[in-house]
Amino acid sequence: MTSMRRRLLVLVAAVLVLAGVGTGVVLHAADRADRANQPHAGYPTVSAGRLSLGQKSRVMFVNAAPGPHRTAVASVPSTDPDGSRTASSLKCARFYAAAGTGVCLQSNPGVLKQSNRALLLDADLRTKRTFPLAGTPSRARVSPSGRFVAWTVFVSGESYSSAFFSTRTSILDTRTMRLTPSLETFSVIKDGESYHASDINFWGVTFASDDDTFYATLNTADKTYLVRGSLSRRTVTTRVENVECPSLSPDGTRVAFKKRVLSRTDLWHEYVLDLRTLRETPLAERHSVDDQATWLDNRTVAYALPTSGNVKTTDLWSVPADGTGNPRLLIAGASSPAPL
Repeated sequence: MTSMRRRLLVLVAAVLVLAGVGTGVVLHAADRADRANQPHAGYPTVSAGRLSLGQKSRVMFVNAAPGPHRTAVASVPSTDPDGSRTASSLKCARFYAAAGTGVCLQSNPGVLKQSNRALLLDADLRTKRTFPLAGTPSRARVSPSGRFVAWTVFVSGESYSSAFFSTRTSILDTRTMRLTPSLETFSVIKDGESYHASDINFWGVTFASDDDTFYATLNTADKTYLVRGSLSRRTVTTRVENVECPSLSPDGTRVAFKKRVLSRTDLWHEYVLDLRTLRETPLAERHSVDDQATWLDNRTVAYALPTSGNVKTTDLWSVPADGTGNPRLLIAGASSPAPL
């Protein structure tokens, strides 16, 4: 056998080996991708698909189930929240939507520091505008009409139980694209008098249906208050003490909120406040809820709790808003619910 022929045979053999290895790598990768899309223990199937805020009788949320669609905005039928999920390509740390308008807060790690931004979304989850954020995403809301969007970020500290933290809450008028960078520019009326302090923080905006009234949490002098605000007058007025992360009911008569249990603890219980009588009703959930609840309808609120045995993942639970009944698991591996 000539040396040329031997070299040719060696080359052919090498090509065949490499081809086999390449095929194996491709098949292995395909197998891994296929298995990643299969249901994980305790979770339903998650499949890629197109989502729209115009879809009715569905609940959208941030998917926390393991796999390639983790943190993606997903959707399930409101009548079958345990069913298969459809996930979009949009990934968010916080999400909310109403009346064809959506908001997605993103946090992406960088070489020197993380990059945080808010995306204003249209009904097909396409980005209309992007706004830089001053800190880590915390809360997001859209008004019932879709005209106003609000978000809260941590400028310092990482949670509301931190000894030292600072927040910044912004409101965007999607009609004029006028951005109020911080609610701290609004005038504060506390106990009937004008109030000024250097330690004021706001978080957890929730909007009424009149495109003017909103509610939020005001923190100052180690106390929290429910405030009622006016966008047109650029004022907020204190209503009740020890109210955090309010969420206004669809009929505008009540606010679900988390109430701190015992001073200076990171334990919160979920309550509902009647805005006319200011009567508070404790809800049946006995776990500590560190979330801004969402009303699924006028009778039911939903909220996120850490998954048992996995503090890095949350599940969505629901409970009757009148204090009766028992909590029930709504969507496993999920956060930031937005009922359409």
